[in-house]
Amino acid sequence: LDRSSAASDVYKRQAEDGANEAKNYADTTGWKSDNEPLVVDDPKPTVTRLGRWQPLNMSVAATQNGIVLPGGTQGYVCPHWGLVTPFALVRSPGAPVLEDPGPGPSDAPEELRPYTVDVLQKESLLDPSLPETMDASPATQGNNPLGTNNGLGYPLNPITGNPYERHVVKIADFGRVLAEHWADGPQSETPPGHWNVIANHVADDARLQRRLFGVGAALDPLAWDVHAYVALNGALHDAAIAAWELKRRDVTSRPITLVRIMGRAGQSTDPALPSYSTAGLPLVPGLIELITKETIANGRHARLAGFENQIAVRGWRGEPGDRKRDAGGVDWVRAVEWLPYQRRTFVTPAFPGYVSGHSTFSRAAAEVLAAITGSAYFPGGYAFFEAKEGYLTFERGPSQPVRLEWATYFDAADQAGQSRLWGGIHITPDDLSLIHISEPTRPY
Repeated sequence: LDRSSAASDVYKRQAEDGANEAKNYADTTGWKSDNEPLVVDDPKPTVTRLGRWQPLNMSVAATQNGIVLPGGTQGYVCPHWGLVTPFALVRSPGAPVLEDPGPGPSDAPEELRPYTVDVLQKESLLDPSLPETMDASPATQGNNPLGTNNGLGYPLNPITGNPYERHVVKIADFGRVLAEHWADGPQSETPPGHWNVIANHVADDARLQRRLFGVGAALDPLAWDVHAYVALNGALHDAAIAAWELKRRDVTSRPITLVRIMGRAGQSTDPALPSYSTAGLPLVPGLIELITKETIANGRHARLAGFENQIAVRGWRGEPGDRKRDAGGVDWVRAVEWLPYQRRTFVTPAFPGYVSGHSTFSRAAAEVLAAITGSAYFPGGYAFFEAKEGYLTFERGPSQPVRLEWATYFDAADQAGQSRLWGGIHITPDDLSLIHISEPTRPY
């Protein structure tokens, strides 16, 4: 086949692959939500099933990479995607899904509470006025056992034999850069595009030896690119199908539903205190508290006067009026008005949480790059992205340059998943699955 014939054949096959490209990828399955939409600007949230995804209703909306959408209720993006023909994955006879990491979290508040608290804890650290710092280098970050975020980094760079240089930054700056950088890529790429950018940098690195799987004769640059990008994008294509099939099967909640609904129910800690409910949030001093006349009078919850006996959380105050000059910061906000660290026109993706697309795409990409280069490590055992002052778009920042650093492709993939926890749009089981969660993850 000549190139035009090959391209025509590919296009023809894709036109019949189940994506419904001819009708702009519209749903072919008739999916209906169990829950009424959550109106983002209404502090009276309701839900039929706590553990089920709830579409958002927004006055102004945009996609994650900035495409303006009509206001109103989100439509579930591609609930039929599990029916698309894979590139390489093969469904086992009788298997209901291509890949099954186990079920997502249930509707039970007692199961969902600790993951919801974890999201709140992370967001509470996104205040640039906080002094707390961390070492963001591979000396202390990464090297996670599969299915955990508990790695303690690397004693040495195995390629150079030298220790990794420490990189101490404010936790608030790290968390904000982390959330924004991995949101949709360095410019406007979605997660699959982001991993193509990473593959570009790897291919252009003078230290890369273009030997397939790390063995044999070196390939010329064009041959390497053909092999690498076909394998990478075939894996990303299949990752989307596998992930979206699980999203459709389990249809699980996002944090905005969990925080607001449990927060409206009340507090689940002390039956002797007001607003007790077994469906509520736990009271955590300094993070989740009951608003009382006393806490208003002493100034702790002064800005929440009039909302006595409701639940307050330490949360991001949202985008400031001037995002270039000001930061929203963190303060006590009513749980029923809580927002994730995202643009007000985006808030939360228009599809269920479990499993995380970022985690699925990123692990698939990391597996391909590690396999095809013959090493889990980036060339030289180190790669980074640096965000300088003015990089953030949700608000002003970071207050100092921040590098996101990785020893291996898997470190970068894990960090992509972690970014969605910091950004407030996933809970831990979306990234790791309940099968792997046996102990609390590290705070950062």
